[in-house]
Amino acid sequence: MATYTVDLFTTLDGCGEGRIAYWGKGGPELTEQRVRTYADDNQTLVFGPNTYRLMARFAPSEADPSFVPLNAARKLVISRTLEGPLTWANSTLISEDALDAVPRLKAESPVPLRSHGSIRMNRALLAAGLVDRLEIMVFPVITGATGSLSILAGLPDIDLELIDSRVFRRTHPTTHLPPDPPLSSPGHSRSSPETSRSSRH
Repeated sequence: MATYTVDLFTTLDGCGEGRIAYWGKGGPELTEQRVRTYADDNQTLVFGPNTYRLMARFAPSEADPSFVPLNAARKLVISRTLEGPLTWANSTLISEDALDAVPRLKAESPVPLRSHGSIRMNRALLAAGLVDRLEIMVFPVITGATGSLSILAGLPDIDLELIDSRVFRRTHPTTHLPPDPPLSSPGHSRSSPETSRSSRH
């Protein structure tokens, strides 16, 4: 069975959206890390409708060569509101609820699945115990007045085991955390960023 990895960016206070890209803390290491991530042929990318719309607007027309792997990657888009055919290259629409689609995809896919962003969809999948690995890149900024879209709001208690972490110079921390199933039903710093990895406890 294929694994399903969720890949999220967040501020220190848990916000997934801000007024400027990467909260003004991008850099060459971040770009290189994203290229390596998307250039992996041994995976299929999975997006929800909002992240697909956002990325499909800028990535295909972006002159920056770092976007080439993303455009070339196999992409699945889970949405019951979008209509096909999708215009972004190598994108396939799956018109199902994510809670139904992801278990089937995990059973059928010959390669691992990776989802970037798609916060609302992936929160539901986390709550349902369908996420095998959680990678969180933490940017050293607090956006109490301007931040939005909390990446973890409304989730139940979930036990995680940290398996790895690294610090990106002049950027952010990344964390790799594969979660256990939920334990209950849903119910400005100048520090360097760091990355962490964890696995199912």
